[in-house]
Amino acid sequence: MRLDRYLWFTRLAKTRDVAQALACDGRLRIDGRAIDRAHAPVRVGNILTFFHAGRVRVLRVEALPGRRGPAPEAQACYQELVAGGAENGSQRGDER
Repeated sequence: MRLDRYLWFTRLAKTRDVAQALACDGRLRIDGRAIDRAHAPVRVGNILTFFHAGRVRVLRVEALPGRRGPAPEAQACYQELVAGGAENGSQRGDER
């Protein structure tokens, strides 16, 4: 599946144009390899790393969606991985 379609179908980008821009700006990585084209292939098991909504996001592709469906369906297609310890530390502090 094309990277731009994956980003749009999984609701990581609001529009397909935004997904293409995110893929083409060279700041997105698939399995540690910088991507500079929207048609880069995405497969199950790939790790996507990119800056989005003010933070670095690291995602593992769990499934390839067949359509742009509702948010719960889209979120089932990837698993959020923890990018660093700073976020975990603040969460642990709240639990105490």
